[in-house]
Amino acid sequence: MDTDDRPAKHSAEGNSQASQQWHWEDVIPGWRQGFSVQSIVYSGRTPYQKVEVIDTDLFGRCLILDDKVQSTTADEFIYHEALVHPALLAHPQPQNVLIAGGGEGASLREVLRHRSVTHVTMLDIDREVVDLCRRFLPGMSQGAFDDPRAELVVTDAWEHLEKRREKYDVVILDLTDPMPDGPSQRLNSREFYQLIKRRLSPEGVVVTQAGSTAWRELARFCATYNTMRKVYTFASGYQVSVPCFGIVWGFVVASPALKPLQPEEVDRQLAERLSSQLRFYDGIAHQGIFSLPKFLRDTMRRTTRTITLEQPLLTPV
Repeated sequence: MDTDDRPAKHSAEGNSQASQQWHWEDVIPGWRQGFSVQSIVYSGRTPYQKVEVIDTDLFGRCLILDDKVQSTTADEFIYHEALVHPALLAHPQPQNVLIAGGGEGASLREVLRHRSVTHVTMLDIDREVVDLCRRFLPGMSQGAFDDPRAELVVTDAWEHLEKRREKYDVVILDLTDPMPDGPSQRLNSREFYQLIKRRLSPEGVVVTQAGSTAWRELARFCATYNTMRKVYTFASGYQVSVPCFGIVWGFVVASPALKPLQPEEVDRQLAERLSSQLRFYDGIAHQGIFSLPKFLRDTMRRTTRTITLEQPLLTPV
């Protein structure tokens, strides 16, 4: 097993469980959660981030980057179906799709369910994370990397979009949180969203994970929504409860010509477009995740913060 120089957030706390290892994580300031660890499968560091793969009693095998749980085999389908399918259904016939991030290959897996998709470019700056996920978490990608429609490009997403003039029907930002000195730091900004807009087809759609929508931790989600709304004209926020995160998680989908879908339309399109059935997302789930509570809608409406390269909004370490 590879080791890391920094101390991992694993301990044997608890009187009755002194021999039990635990993973502890600061969910938001003042709130910490932990879950029991069966074994540490891998622990190491790439040029970009700290990486751990652990087996747990409750969530199965987990991918942890910079001490933050990214996904687990028990509930990753909730996050990835919610991230991918509302955006692809918002486009009348998505064919060329771009994914930035998503080293597990699970977002790629979900995109490839759509029969209309002819090509998916997946960008990830960290080849080692992708290789580790293929080695230790093959159930998340389920062979997606070997699909002839999939192209993995190991590069920085900003540089790729600047150099290439290709148009994309859907852009999916499955990025890590924008942490200080992290690989995603500048990819949550007005400038990056403007760059994506120049690479979208006329009916193109972009979606991003946008951080927590916990009632005390709304700044990043609301600022991301406000920034994307200014860039794309039409934007919509939604949220999903992801058990391993310990809190509700937010997403923002945007487009120059975004059209809201009704539940019956979601079910009809899923039946027509997908090659296999989903476990989380359908018409009723769609209606639920886009039905935001009043306090959240009020905060979104009041938020004036725009995220820029000069004024970033970073997740604290």
